[in-house]
Amino acid sequence: MPNNKTLILNNEQIYQKINRISYQIFEDNHTEKEIIVVGIAKKGYLFATKLVDTLNKVSKIKITLAKLTIDKENPIENKGVLDISSEMLNGKVIILVDDVLNSGKALIYGVKYILDFPIKKMSTVVLVDRNHKKYPIGTHYVGLSLSTTLQNHISLEFNGSKISAFLS
Repeated sequence: MPNNKTLILNNEQIYQKINRISYQIFEDNHTEKEIIVVGIAKKGYLFATKLVDTLNKVSKIKITLAKLTIDKENPIENKGVLDISSEMLNGKVIILVDDVLNSGKALIYGVKYILDFPIKKMSTVVLVDRNHKKYPIGTHYVGLSLSTTLQNHISLEFNGSKISAFLS
């Protein structure tokens, strides 16, 4: 069976969505001194780096980028690992970022990890929401909401500074 891919978002469309989401985050947090953007490894973190680049262009708020690594197969026994000091989260606004919201497992365990700290507020961002959640998780900022079949797969492909989203 051939692996047919359909382009659903090209590089320009993705950057338009990143730009819109960045402005929304800024509008909702314009009085903050610092925002911590936490990307879920691997592709959520790559998407978060692009989001932080744009946030730094549209806002003078200090933006700190962090990577959260979660064992998606066994998230209960293997607690997440954050690449910054967890004390840096205290009293801060946290923006948790993932690339594609499929079942919601990665995002909900990311939220669970972050909620162990005394944060001020948390919001979630995904580029594509597939609407097939198995876990009760919502997102505050979404680039594209797309209803697909359970057999479909959405993937982001990063090639240098270019990003594309495909449906297969």
